[in-house]
Amino acid sequence: MKNFARLFTELDQTNKTNDKVAILKNYLAQASDADKVWAIALLTGKRPKRQINTTLLRTWATEVSEIPPWLFEESYHVVGDLAEAMALMLPPPKKSSDKSLSEWMAFLQSLDGADEFERKELIIAAWEELNQMERMVFIKLMTGGFRIGVSQNLATKAIAELTGIETSVIAHRLMGKWKPTEITFDELISDKQEVGQLSRPYPFFLAYAIEDTPDFLGEPADWQAEWKWDGIRSQIIKRQGELFIWSRGEDLVTDKFPEFHHLKDQMPDGAVIDGEILPFYEGKIMNFGTLQTRIGRKNLTAKSLKEAPVMVCAYDLLEWQGKDIRTEPLSVRRQLLEQVVDSLASDIITYSDAVPFTSWEELTKIRMQSRENFAEGLMLKRLASSYQVGRKRGDWWKWKIEPLTIDGVLIYAQKGHGRRADLFTDYTFGVWDGETLVPFAKAYSGLTDKEIGQVDAFVKKNTYEKFGPVRTVKPELVFEIAFEGIQASSRHKSGVAVRFPRILRWRHDKKVNEADTLDQLRDLLKIYTA
Repeated sequence: MKNFARLFTELDQTNKTNDKVAILKNYLAQASDADKVWAIALLTGKRPKRQINTTLLRTWATEVSEIPPWLFEESYHVVGDLAEAMALMLPPPKKSSDKSLSEWMAFLQSLDGADEFERKELIIAAWEELNQMERMVFIKLMTGGFRIGVSQNLATKAIAELTGIETSVIAHRLMGKWKPTEITFDELISDKQEVGQLSRPYPFFLAYAIEDTPDFLGEPADWQAEWKWDGIRSQIIKRQGELFIWSRGEDLVTDKFPEFHHLKDQMPDGAVIDGEILPFYEGKIMNFGTLQTRIGRKNLTAKSLKEAPVMVCAYDLLEWQGKDIRTEPLSVRRQLLEQVVDSLASDIITYSDAVPFTSWEELTKIRMQSRENFAEGLMLKRLASSYQVGRKRGDWWKWKIEPLTIDGVLIYAQKGHGRRADLFTDYTFGVWDGETLVPFAKAYSGLTDKEIGQVDAFVKKNTYEKFGPVRTVKPELVFEIAFEGIQASSRHKSGVAVRFPRILRWRHDKKVNEADTLDQLRDLLKIYTA
């Protein structure tokens, strides 16, 4: 654990990509085989389930530290990170531990069979042999809150440099539902890996955003345009008579979509389709909010299936007749994809239609029709492109339409986390409903550091109510809030929920009574869901 805690610290202290790769590579070169596998699992998002309720941990930590709960809560809001606050609060360790990362992970898994009293005794004993940084990492692992500033691509690159295997190959071998307790490092990176081999998906190819116009891409004839849909990016896999459906987040979601199970009998073996699961009713793609009603449900009911029917819009064919065809040009893969989908003769899977155009000016006009088609904009793909790994600049681009916007008033503020723990950076905005401001969105991105400092100073001088960490603020500051979508919601006081809200700009030019109204927000809802 000492080495892993040191790794956590070193990675947290640099923003340089090459330094992070070197740090990871150095750790993996020295770590034991079991620690390597656990570290890779943790760095690539395969975190174990939460073992302990955080409320219990807070209670035990305050008991051990002999401080009142209110003082801990105040300290936590200043520190901004629960694990760090607890690690700082606990008394110094009584001894040192040489247990490895894998041994501590085994310890956490053993808590499954213990009752509350036993867990408390075991965890307090663990705290007594870990230093401050080790405790913080340990608590993060225990609560399922372990996050570190390293992308999966960086971890993959470090492993590739260490082993001499191509990055794209490593990325593919790390996909799927392998378990750190059931595989060795050599097995994990081997081309003979058996764990999850049958169901293993490919790494997704992601697009870069076009900020202005696509003129810089060259000849329009070299490109394929498609609508950019807003759904669940997925891969549908048929191998050896079995069907598997993976989401982009590497969740195996086959059971979540029983509508697609008949494809097990229709899809040819050795085929992998990349596409988007979309809400679809009576020949029309619906708002993403419809799909959200069934995301995260543990049990799908007949009612939820009826209210949120789905289909698959296929984008690409990654495997054909058991062969990886990602290196083939898109034009070839596309032709095969159309043949496969047409042969299925299914009304719940289709391929994304290519949008015909002869000039970038013509495509610009077509793009303006996106919202009425419930699309986010257009995708542009070079016809000669291979299917690559991760976000690569050059061959795939997303050209999204301008977001929806509303001018809202800052009404609540809360301090941030980590490096922003002492600044008010999390904001709630309201719109006018008569003479009352009704909250409609929360946002914490879009301001410069200078603007954050100015808002923070305003909040501290103009707070008139406190609800735990939340401050009610004098309604005076107006901001333009951008968002990608809007839907009706009975869970929100405004009656609407917005998708991906962020601050577009600070409206210094507007007085608070000139901010937008709930009726204007509802008008957007009518237009967007018509």
